[in-house]
Amino acid sequence: MKNFKKLLNFMEGYRIIYLFGMISILISQILTTATPLILRTTIDSIIGDEVINSSTIQKIVDFLGGKEFLKEKLWIIGLLLISVAISRGIFLYLKNTLASKSAENTTKKIRDKLYDHIQRLPYEYHVKSETGELIQKCTSDVDTIKRFLSIQLVEVVGSMFMLIFILYVMFTMNIKMAMISIIVLPITFLFSFIFFTKVKKAFEASDEAEARMTTTLQENLTGVRVVKAFSRQKYEVDKFDEKNLEYKDLTYKLIKNLSAYWGLSDLLSMSQVGFVIIVGSYLAYEGELSLGSFVAFVSYINMIIWPVRQMGRTLTDMGKAFVSLKRIDEIFAEPIEILDESNHKPNIRGNIEFKNVYFEYEENKPVLSDLSFNVKAGETIALIGPTGSGKSSLVHLLPRLYEYNNGYIKIDGIELNTIDKSWIRKNVGLVLQEPFLYAKNIRENIRLANPSLKDEKVIMAAKTASIHEDIKSFESGYETIVGERGVSLSGGQKQRMAIARTIINDCPIVIFDDSLSAVDTETDISIRKALGSRKNRATTIIISHRISTVAEADMILVIDKGKIIQRGTHNDLINEEGLYRRVYTIQNSLDDEVINA
Repeated sequence: MKNFKKLLNFMEGYRIIYLFGMISILISQILTTATPLILRTTIDSIIGDEVINSSTIQKIVDFLGGKEFLKEKLWIIGLLLISVAISRGIFLYLKNTLASKSAENTTKKIRDKLYDHIQRLPYEYHVKSETGELIQKCTSDVDTIKRFLSIQLVEVVGSMFMLIFILYVMFTMNIKMAMISIIVLPITFLFSFIFFTKVKKAFEASDEAEARMTTTLQENLTGVRVVKAFSRQKYEVDKFDEKNLEYKDLTYKLIKNLSAYWGLSDLLSMSQVGFVIIVGSYLAYEGELSLGSFVAFVSYINMIIWPVRQMGRTLTDMGKAFVSLKRIDEIFAEPIEILDESNHKPNIRGNIEFKNVYFEYEENKPVLSDLSFNVKAGETIALIGPTGSGKSSLVHLLPRLYEYNNGYIKIDGIELNTIDKSWIRKNVGLVLQEPFLYAKNIRENIRLANPSLKDEKVIMAAKTASIHEDIKSFESGYETIVGERGVSLSGGQKQRMAIARTIINDCPIVIFDDSLSAVDTETDISIRKALGSRKNRATTIIISHRISTVAEADMILVIDKGKIIQRGTHNDLINEEGLYRRVYTIQNSLDDEVINA
């Protein structure tokens, strides 16, 4: 019941259309069950002499001209049967159209809500989640719900109504024959129910295996250049083959269960039909059952056997739809990130203060410990240290991608966690080491955050990022399509594009998270000079492993194991025993070797 309530919530705005679809299937089922009644009345009462017991049927016969008139003009009965068939077809068309329209609109609404919700989930969720599984939930699972709404649900409602109506008619015709006709129905229904409970887990396992296979495929396509570079095609093929084999085995197991069900249900159903024909023939021969009633019973048993057999398939699809609904609901159950919780949007100049800041991803496993430092507006601070020392974690706290656990961070004297996330992210530009570019042209990528920016500003940002000359050398200039993830650009060009995209917004705080690693030393110097000479110079935080990149910073912090172990200017640190001087000595030695080679 809970699942149906969820579906009804999603169907808001389209429930009336769906209701009319349901009414249409009910009318079509009534017309379907009317055909055997017309044949029975024709055989027993129009051609034969049996008295019509139903006042409703008697009125219809009188309306058509009476028994004697119809007996002489049986073609009218033929027209009546054709009219019933045409009417049934019209209502079936309405059922399919209305149910499908409602289902399509509902699933569009689900997709829109899913996409919107995913966009609002916190950064931490996306770091931990698998892209392939998210894609699976947003595509295959939504399509499963669509099929359930457009086909299975209306069919099961129509079938249940027809089953009840036919059983009522059968019992009014002949109780003994009706009892004989439904002997196998409870067994078939029980078999369907047991099958449904068993196959539900098999469907869930198959869906999860498909998600794992999709994740493997997505990772391979995304990292295809790495695969080619390291000649890992065979490894990737074997890895995909393993996931594909798992999916195939689980799906095949599911298909075997379905085959067993359909085979056994066929046996039960045909046995029931055969039994009705044998017993009905005998009763008709003995005079206990009229010929018209016998024809009606044979017709009706074929009508009700199919819905009961289909109950297993419908229950299975219902189970699959509910599994999909559960998987989708797992996304909706994730709390979204509130970006404007306080509506506090102060004017940010760029003064930064860290005081005894602690941060951890997992409980009792601190990544940053007791960090304290100050940066004045317009200054440049550099972070250097071993991989995994916590540098990126530190800068991810400033745009509030993560929240610190203890201590405080203040921007211009204001506690960071009191400032709206959306506002702080507009004022803190973050350039990552591995920039993501969209499959658009260069101009659209640079002015991504503000598509209305004029071309002059785009060119200025490109010049500052030392990418303008490269862009001019392209055949289409700023109209050049960079391809998926910027595949047509070099690593350095992608980094400089990302820098241009960030600084175009004139953020008062700019963070370079090792985002100059793929550019040569000369370009590195050019970018830093251009940034330093800009008007309204931003507070700049640079993470780098290259001493030449951080040497001109106003302050350098050396971080190791989440703690600041050294701080000072370049000249201070090279004259001090410690990690910075060791890195400086090693890099200078390597540079000398390259020059003398």
